[in-house]
Amino acid sequence: MRKLSRRVKVMIILALLIIGCIIFSIWQNNSIVISKFDYNSFIISEEFNNFKIVHISDLHNKVFGKEQDKLIEKVEALEPDIIVITGDLIDRRRYNLEKSMYFINSAVEIAPVYYVSGNHEAWSGRFPEIEERLIESGVKIIDDSETEIRRGNSSIKLLGLSDPDFLTSDYIDGTDTSKLEENLIRLSEGEEFKILLSHRPELFELYSDNNIDMIFSGHAHGGQIRLPFIGGLIAPDQGLFPKYTAGRYTSNTSTMYVSRGLGNSLFPVRVFNRPEIISVTLKSDK
Repeated sequence: MRKLSRRVKVMIILALLIIGCIIFSIWQNNSIVISKFDYNSFIISEEFNNFKIVHISDLHNKVFGKEQDKLIEKVEALEPDIIVITGDLIDRRRYNLEKSMYFINSAVEIAPVYYVSGNHEAWSGRFPEIEERLIESGVKIIDDSETEIRRGNSSIKLLGLSDPDFLTSDYIDGTDTSKLEENLIRLSEGEEFKILLSHRPELFELYSDNNIDMIFSGHAHGGQIRLPFIGGLIAPDQGLFPKYTAGRYTSNTSTMYVSRGLGNSLFPVRVFNRPEIISVTLKSDK
């Protein structure tokens, strides 16, 4: 048999590399990872010991399985006490609320669902429709408001902030946080253990300055491309090599959990940055 020419060998190698990259990309963008954390504190009462919070963010119309069944299966397996969603359920550039509602309609059957808006809801121009559908499904929208979660004689204060981009039209306008800051100061009063839902991780120091105990956030998409030993490459409102992209961050008495999110927006590919669900279990140190 005649030996393959050098050119043919190169073409075969290139073809295999391209196929490998395609398979890797499909896996990176569709295989959900679960990130589990324990939050230990003497502030947590015994009634809330082992209370589990599952965090979803930045779905951006992404579909996992038929009618989101793969996503729902993973959330249900975590057996959450509550589910929190920190915005961008939809993508303003390819608006499709039904894809998100597949998830929502099943999620509310698993545990109480609490939601705050993201910049894509703000810029979609269709937030009244989104809000109405979520409320009809049983989701508790806590934009610029608070609610109380009780167990026995103990309670946790759950706060929510609407996205500041309800005051802007696009990225060129920058971000006006004046209303957000006013609402945060108002909501952060009191001595109860406070959990904040806010789409924006870049405002962590502001949350910490207002003595918020725990924050759930998203928006950064994990930095989109994650580099070994460095982290995320770029994030909206943080620029290159952003500070807050994924995982747990602490400042003073505040702890923030940033979800890498589930879907994509303008940049359609994740690299070393699989879609993520976060699960946080409260642990009482008393």
